[in-house]
Amino acid sequence: MPESSDPKDEPPGNLLVLAIVALIGGTGAGLVGALFRLGLIDANRARNEMIHWAHGWSFGGFAVLVMLVALCAALAAWLVRRYSPHASGSGIPQIEAALNGTLPPPRIRLIFVKFIGGVLAIGSGLALGREGPTIQMGATFAYETGRWFKRNWEDCRALLAAGGGAGLATAFNAPIAGAIFVLEELDKQFETRMAIAALAASAAAIWVERWLLGNRLDFTVRALAPPSFAHQPLYLLLGIVMGFAGLAYNRTLLWGLKTSDRFAAWPIEARAAAVGAAIACIAWFAPVLVGGGDALTQHALDGFHALDGLGALALLPSIYLLRLAMITGSYGVRTPGGLFAPLLVLGAVLGLWIGKLCALALPGLGIQPVGFALVGMAALFTGIVRAPVTGIVLITEMTGNVTMLLPMLVACCAAMLVPTLLGNEPVYESLGARLQQQERLASRPTA
Repeated sequence: MPESSDPKDEPPGNLLVLAIVALIGGTGAGLVGALFRLGLIDANRARNEMIHWAHGWSFGGFAVLVMLVALCAALAAWLVRRYSPHASGSGIPQIEAALNGTLPPPRIRLIFVKFIGGVLAIGSGLALGREGPTIQMGATFAYETGRWFKRNWEDCRALLAAGGGAGLATAFNAPIAGAIFVLEELDKQFETRMAIAALAASAAAIWVERWLLGNRLDFTVRALAPPSFAHQPLYLLLGIVMGFAGLAYNRTLLWGLKTSDRFAAWPIEARAAAVGAAIACIAWFAPVLVGGGDALTQHALDGFHALDGLGALALLPSIYLLRLAMITGSYGVRTPGGLFAPLLVLGAVLGLWIGKLCALALPGLGIQPVGFALVGMAALFTGIVRAPVTGIVLITEMTGNVTMLLPMLVACCAAMLVPTLLGNEPVYESLGARLQQQERLASRPTA
């Protein structure tokens, strides 16, 4: 691949062409992402209707539910294995590897596998996020757009990253976070070419998404009073806890993947079916706990009003641990789906729990537990991904809340510091290293 050129040394017309192509690629990324969200809305509705129907048929309905969810999960895993192995998981490690030149760029077939497999997996209830498929599909579409317009590798590389950011923007209706994600996580540096492509693609994607789906916040949060100076040490403590929680999350996820590898003698479809059956059992008793988790996040941001104080304190840790187990199992069976939306659930639930504990221990401070849930989302994202600016902007755009920006800065600083000092790698670096190891093993000649 040719060496990078300095944008200052090339004609301005080249950057203008890149911006135009990025707008086209972002438009396609937004269209695909919006259609994917619509598909998931229909799939989630169908799943809930299926659960309601199954309860009317007692054990027979339960058996049908388990078999149907297991079948959908197995079919999603089969599609990935058969047609596009790099469509597994979130797709972010694959994009980063393509940007670094260690993997070939994705091809158009991946979009169909990611779309159908993602609707099957997430729609049937696996604890995976919609942003993984939209990021990888957006990146693929934008990259292919660059190839169709016969752009050079540097432009196609910028479009690959920009399309991923457009996919994130579409997934969460967060255009600024999508552009920042490209620079902070995918490219990990500020380049003029990359910034132009990222901004253009995210803007186009959001225009398309809002045209098709409307412009509304992903989560609603009641008005919060600005935290006082006395609250800041508590948010620092929250960040420290989230740093340790992020470290535990990363290690648990990698442990789950290694555990899944130990059952490599089983077809991946069988492993996916087993996880799907377990998810169906949970869905039978508590439908709100399965799937991407947006409804559960909203409950946390509402303060779980259906529960009294002690009831929430007892239940929230159980929800956190169960969802962590579900994420680990769901991600380990190579179906399409991301990690962002599920980890936001964990951040909101754990943050709310800590907020309620603080309010109980310090009743005179006027603590708002919902504020802790909001800050906890950004802090846990930072502890896991190590992209604090993306996390802060993402949560702010998703909720429309700017009151908690200072507590987010305090908490995210601590959440990033703790795992870094303890030598824990960001989750996508760990997943990327694992991907490269698997590619090396797959390329070895067999005896």
